[in-house]
Amino acid sequence: MTRKEFRQVTWDEETVDDCRQLVRLAVREDLGRGYDLTTVALVPHDSRGEARIVCRESGVIAGLPAAKCVLQEMNADVQWQPSVEDAARVAPGTTVATLAGSTRDLLTVERPVLNFLGKLSGIATLTRRYVDLVADTQVRIYDTRKTTPGWRRLEKYAVGCGGGTNHRTGLFDAILIKDNHLAQGRWNPAEAIRSSRSFLIDQNDATATLAEALVEIEVDTLDQLGGALQAAPDIVLLDNMSCDELRQAVRRRDAAGVLTELEASGGVNLETVRDIAETGVERISVGALTHSAIGLDLGLDWSC
Repeated sequence: MTRKEFRQVTWDEETVDDCRQLVRLAVREDLGRGYDLTTVALVPHDSRGEARIVCRESGVIAGLPAAKCVLQEMNADVQWQPSVEDAARVAPGTTVATLAGSTRDLLTVERPVLNFLGKLSGIATLTRRYVDLVADTQVRIYDTRKTTPGWRRLEKYAVGCGGGTNHRTGLFDAILIKDNHLAQGRWNPAEAIRSSRSFLIDQNDATATLAEALVEIEVDTLDQLGGALQAAPDIVLLDNMSCDELRQAVRRRDAAGVLTELEASGGVNLETVRDIAETGVERISVGALTHSAIGLDLGLDWSC
């Protein structure tokens, strides 16, 4: 049986549209309704130049299409020539891309280009560290919705560049039953899962894609897990469980004979992820991929 999966974010029309809106905000922050005062004051309008974006540290590149989008939205007289591709691992000193054109435009676009590239490459780099730590296990590393407002598609795209897997994009493309949903409706886990599946079937005539929507439920205890497995959801999220509890959860799932996959969440960091992976769960979700990644150190070096 083919495993169901969340929709994975690619550099598609939706991602491009999000990027363009973010670039417009970035331009407003830097230029307001005016222009780069320092550059216009000091650089002749007909000056031409060439510069390279150079990596100052090892990492994984993500966001090259975003950098190109910055140039387009700013209507920069600059030619863009990438030297690597997104998802490439790079060493210190690697030239990521070359820019050539109006010196004024090069100076004006420098910071927005580096901001987009550095932020997204930082996410890809951190994701790759997690993925490498569990490379010889069955585990997949997932992001979460703990993203920068407005940046979600771009940040999830960067997670993919780092070898990670995207969890649901938003509230609209999967069902994730959390403890507050159960409390508000006074549901038990099995009832909530069955009711959610019925809802998707009822809605399917109007929205055919809902037939493929995943149904996931969050549980805090092994007793809750037992109830959830009775309704065989696609995924059970095991929230803040110890490694011993995770191993017990795997045994209970296996004994139930269902195809439900188990996702560990909470308390995951670079020191704990390997131990969690070895419990036998299939999925580990890590909010830190997007909310705690440090931007990759990139700089703009002028060619002589």
